[in-house]
Amino acid sequence: MSSHRTTTGSLLTALCPDLRSALTRVGYDADTLLEVLGPDVHAALGRQEPVPVRRAARAAGELGTLIRLLLLGDDLGEREVAAALAPLGLDRAVAAGLLARDGDRVRAALDLRPLDIGAGNRWILSDLDDSMRRRTLTEDHVLGVGHASLSLLRATPTRPVGSVLDLGTGCGVQAVHAASYARSVTATDVNPRALWLAEATAALNDLDIDLLEGSWFEPVEGRRFDQVVANPPFVVGPARIEHTYRDSGLAMDGASELVISRAADLLAPGGTAAMLAAWVHTDDRDWRQRVSAWLPDHGVDAWIVQRDVADPGLYVGTWLRDAGLDPRDPAAQARADRWLDAFATAGVEGIGFGFVYLRAIDGPTELLAEDLTHGFDDPLGPEACAYFERSAWLRSVAADNDLAWSARFTVDSATALERVYLPGDQGWSQQVARLHRGNGPRWQHEVDESTISLVAGMRPDGLPLDELIELLALAHGSDGVSAEFAADALSVVAGLVRHGLIHPV
Repeated sequence: MSSHRTTTGSLLTALCPDLRSALTRVGYDADTLLEVLGPDVHAALGRQEPVPVRRAARAAGELGTLIRLLLLGDDLGEREVAAALAPLGLDRAVAAGLLARDGDRVRAALDLRPLDIGAGNRWILSDLDDSMRRRTLTEDHVLGVGHASLSLLRATPTRPVGSVLDLGTGCGVQAVHAASYARSVTATDVNPRALWLAEATAALNDLDIDLLEGSWFEPVEGRRFDQVVANPPFVVGPARIEHTYRDSGLAMDGASELVISRAADLLAPGGTAAMLAAWVHTDDRDWRQRVSAWLPDHGVDAWIVQRDVADPGLYVGTWLRDAGLDPRDPAAQARADRWLDAFATAGVEGIGFGFVYLRAIDGPTELLAEDLTHGFDDPLGPEACAYFERSAWLRSVAADNDLAWSARFTVDSATALERVYLPGDQGWSQQVARLHRGNGPRWQHEVDESTISLVAGMRPDGLPLDELIELLALAHGSDGVSAEFAADALSVVAGLVRHGLIHPV
């Protein structure tokens, strides 16, 4: 498909200034919503339980009207809706596809909800989901802000950059987020309906986003960006398209392979990509080897973080429910059978899911692929930027070991030494010692007493690494530092630097 700029000036986009005025007037924003509903009822909204929300909304005036109309999907009287949406007229809203009429009753035809994604309130338009009413999703359904979108928002670096590409924008939530830290934002999608909604979302938030229609990389061929974000249709399964927001038409993890293998071509020098992806686990190949084979041989520093691994049955059931299907229905069961047959034929034992970060570098490709399946609260976006800075330092010392030996280090303020003891015949017996970082991804490294002593000596005004290692060797009764001892120490230091437990000064 050839690409073209999408500036449709649709009826929906045209009414956005009046709609924004109405939403602002009644306080239909993330903070006011939480204040009016209270934390308990707001949590019920997140659990898709409409009754507590409806009861609270009845006492919230015109804001309550919009909560019932737009968040709960209630049918309401024309007069009540008209008052809440003024100055936007109902006829315009119906003609634009925002609302639908049924006699003298009005209901929402689109999902419109407020969201604070770190830069103040934003409004996001998407298709109605089945959170409050059972619906079967159409092929061109445009997903709203789901769990995957929210996880990518929290995992995206937000340092100021010049240009951002949102590859496969959907409703436009990642592009809207990017507008808070980038000078220019380009967003693409193959689904015209997605671009229709993304255009209106941009207009509703008074943002200038360049929207392009086309498949995968075609709309931006030959262009480079300072940052690329992508929540592609990464669902793993047979080669088919049932819903464009999740299905690529490529078999198994082909969509993730395509995006990971090509994303570096879109990056300006020093540019960064932050993407969601999925990959299959098979018994004949480690997942790290599989994903590493997708990367080019030159020009990329890659950090790949696996957040979860699902067994095939759980995976299929989850995505059937995501499409509004009941796994107990015969048709859904037949679809699940075909899906699981495809997994069995391909030898799939599990499906991994996580984040892929790429940094454009001038040198051979480097890769760290690791599991991060434990819980943590801090957003991962700032950590990705810090990871690439630490990785760059490690490349510099790999090229010149003298830089490492002469370096001084400081222990991160969030790093703690943890010792685990268990009772034994002779009293308490130490089982393991760990250096534990208490922020960010909360990395843990099991360490021996030599490493504990080495790290204990690290201070910004202290000894350089080579002298610390000499003292450590003397403490172990050695007259000098052997090559093996030095290499082991440097390897330990590199691992602690890479995960941010210690820092070069």
